[in-house]
Amino acid sequence: MKDKVKDIFVEGPISPEKISRSIESHQSKTDIGGHSIFLGQIRADERNGSAVQAIEYSAYKPMALEAMHRIREDIFEKYPITCAHVYHSLGRVNTGEICLFVFTSARHRKEAIQACEEMVERIKSELPIWGKEVTDQENHSWKINS
Repeated sequence: MKDKVKDIFVEGPISPEKISRSIESHQSKTDIGGHSIFLGQIRADERNGSAVQAIEYSAYKPMALEAMHRIREDIFEKYPITCAHVYHSLGRVNTGEICLFVFTSARHRKEAIQACEEMVERIKSELPIWGKEVTDQENHSWKINS
């Protein structure tokens, strides 16, 4: 499926309303039998005796968007999915808030689940997006994706 490069970035956290609207917009697509959704949420991890309060995300947008476009194209070639949506936060996202939303749909659940899982793993490993953890002591450290 050849598409134009889509902007996946959202300033700040991804709102529950955005997630809900995305899900709701698929009710009219009656050829879909299964959806898979991944929501990445900021954890209150402990770093050097301090609690993480937020992550500040930054990205090299042109490279990240081109890489996301390639990932999306690969996923559409590999799995018989009908649609795939990705949103990733930039800027500050506090603990408990959503920073990544991946939503795939297909005629059958298995394909939707497999496509969603692979897309999340590739986003985490291939996109030039960086997260700086902000702690309650105002210490900052760069987050390493795993």
